[in-house]
Amino acid sequence: MNTSSQQFAFLDLHPQVEDVCAEVCAGFRQTSKSLSPKFFYDQQGSELFEAITELDEYYPTRTELALFDSNLGEIAEIIGSGSCVIEYGSGSSLKIRKLLNALAPRAYVPIDISRDYLLYGAQELARDFPALDVFPVCADFGQTIALPEQTNDLHRIGFFPGSSIGNFEPSNAQQFLQRVAHTLGPGGHLLIGVDCKKDSQVLERAYNDAAGVTAAFNLNALAHLNRVLGCDFNIEAFQHEARYNSERGCIEMFLRSTREQQVDICGEVFTFAAGERLHTENSYKYAPGEFLQLAQASGFDSAGQWLDAQAYFGLYLLKAH
Repeated sequence: MNTSSQQFAFLDLHPQVEDVCAEVCAGFRQTSKSLSPKFFYDQQGSELFEAITELDEYYPTRTELALFDSNLGEIAEIIGSGSCVIEYGSGSSLKIRKLLNALAPRAYVPIDISRDYLLYGAQELARDFPALDVFPVCADFGQTIALPEQTNDLHRIGFFPGSSIGNFEPSNAQQFLQRVAHTLGPGGHLLIGVDCKKDSQVLERAYNDAAGVTAAFNLNALAHLNRVLGCDFNIEAFQHEARYNSERGCIEMFLRSTREQQVDICGEVFTFAAGERLHTENSYKYAPGEFLQLAQASGFDSAGQWLDAQAYFGLYLLKAH
């Protein structure tokens, strides 16, 4: 560390490691086969997602970053000093660095289930912010989490960017936000990025880019399973498909089987009909009023909201009541 006064302590809550084989097979046994989007994110998948964020068609990342640049000064004034930033999921280093620079908090608590990834990122930030106490917590942020006792007297600020809230089903999103409100405590703030509802053509272009990067990202989930479980997916026999479901208000992503085929997963054989789809992700979009209604029902009041000029993306500061 660059200063003897800095504290760095790792808290491992030993999150339960799921039986990957059992989880995948359970999803494939459903009438409509499904696969958790977490299987996108091996090393290759993470690199492909980073490439997605730089595509012309994919507006969320650059729009959210522009909102940060324009409004973090105002957000810092509302929040005040003496805070502890709690990041749910160790995401883009660029986003958290912007927030830490703006708030100059006393402590930072990144929460992630991936132990090695979490520790690496936390150590990098501790090195670059020598006045910041850093307390990484290895845990499933979808569960109730006890924070390090060193943060007990600090004003807690939750951070959940990237419209990751959209990957929850709405009822699960409310449950997650309720747990966050409980963790932050009365008066605690949550800074959250949320993708807005908009013209379906804009949304579908963002998930069907001309260069095929999102298609490669989606298909990589099958390659990931081939590597970790020894499955025999023929990647070339599936096609990426993403469409906006206006009734549900979400992008639905699938892999469509181009022919009748069988796949062996841990010794269990699953049959795909020609044209059958494997569901891989939902990404819910919220009009500002809809999201604030969800926040209110989850234990938060609005402390501020900022939208880009086209109302493509929203940045919300919520306060737990």
